[in-house]
Amino acid sequence: MSNPVVAERYALALFQVGKEQNATEKMDEELRAIKKVLVQNPGFISLLQSPKLSVEEKRNVILQSFPKVSAPVINTFMLLADRHREDIMVEVAEAYINYLNEERGIAEAVVYSVRPLTADESKAISSVFAPKVGKLTLNIENIVNPDMLGGIKVRIGNRIFDGSLRGKLERLGRQLIS
Repeated sequence: MSNPVVAERYALALFQVGKEQNATEKMDEELRAIKKVLVQNPGFISLLQSPKLSVEEKRNVILQSFPKVSAPVINTFMLLADRHREDIMVEVAEAYINYLNEERGIAEAVVYSVRPLTADESKAISSVFAPKVGKLTLNIENIVNPDMLGGIKVRIGNRIFDGSLRGKLERLGRQLIS
């Protein structure tokens, strides 16, 4: 079975437990934090995949690394370690976040801009682009890109809305050539 399918199954089980315990929000925050740690520290997963560590040592590393995480989340990650599935920990967190977002009508968006967006600008972007992808609102991650001349570029899933000045100039240049 491929990793995305396996990650989806673990995430769905975790999501169902979260709904039963009315803890989906808390688990969402925890999984976002864990995902951030795992992405910023790829050596952590490499450590867990080491054949020199026993399963019990892997469990202890997970417990010590995330001491304040709820039982269902920590148990899921320890189960992944037990089954030598450490490589899908980030994918499980992402899949859980996607399940919760789907239920809430939220889409994850990355907005590239020349400067950091204000809260009002983020709200305006969300209100304009969320209906375009059939969602109620957007969860925006702002990436500052000083190479952009101006404007913004919005990526929601596999869709890109390019309103940057550089993008407009490139489209104008293509029109003039053709």
